[in-house]
This record gives sequence, C-alpha cells and structure tokens, in this order.
Amino acid sequence: MGYNVEKSETEWREQLSPAEYAVLRQAGTEPAFVGEYTDTETKGVYSCKACGAKLFESDTKFHSGCGWPSFYQPLQTSEGAETIEYLEDNSHGMRRVEVRCANCGSHLGHVFPDGYGTPTGDRYCINSISLTLEPADNA
Repeated sequence: MGYNVEKSETEWREQLSPAEYAVLRQAGTEPAFVGEYTDTETKGVYSCKACGAKLFESDTKFHSGCGWPSFYQPLQTSEGAETIEYLEDNSHGMRRVEVRCANCGSHLGHVFPDGYGTPTGDRYCINSISLTLEPADNA
C-alpha cells in the first residue's frame, strides 16, 4: 500500500530517536505508565510523531487505566477519509487489531473493543511516543 508520506528506513532513522523508531517503524511498545501523554488532560489535537497527520482530539481521550493514552475515536480527514489504518495482529499469542497512521504507515498502538462507557465502545491504546500534542489555543 502506498502512503502519502514515504521515506527510506535511513530517512526514518535520521528523523526519529531510537526509541521513536522502535515504536513507530518497528511496531514496538513503550513501557506502561511512562508515556508523556498517559494522564495529560491538555485540550488539543494529537498528531503522528512521524509525519504530523492529525489523528485524535483530546475530547475523545479517556482514562482507561491501561497505562497508555486511550481514545475512543480517531479523527477523519476533511474529506471524510480514515486517518487510521487497521491491520490484523496475531503476534505474541494474541489476536489484536494494530492501528497505524494512514498517512505514513507508522505504528501507533492497538484498538480494543473494551472502551466501556465511551460513545463507541472502543479503546484506541496508543503509545505516547508515537504522538505529538498540539495544545488548543486558549485565546
């Protein structure tokens, strides 16, 4: 599948820190409860750390207690297209759905159908290291 943003592995390694590369480009996972955005309540928009595509709004973030930032719904583009790509992930003896940035293919985390009490019932469990938060203007 082609992405709007395509770079060589060398280019990604030059752009991203080793930890960011391990998560975003090698589908790694940061340790639980250490991510910058796990408990933040700052209003704004969360974007892909690799390409800057807008992915989630703070209004859809909730405290799931899982150790990573959780959202119940991703953004759509202004044209109504998905910002998230979904892939079946059967690694580590589990059946999960991996979520990637639809703009550059970078790994973000996984989505689970256990977002109890949320409007969608979904929990997008996202690595903080794969996101950048752009705070909303308080003006």
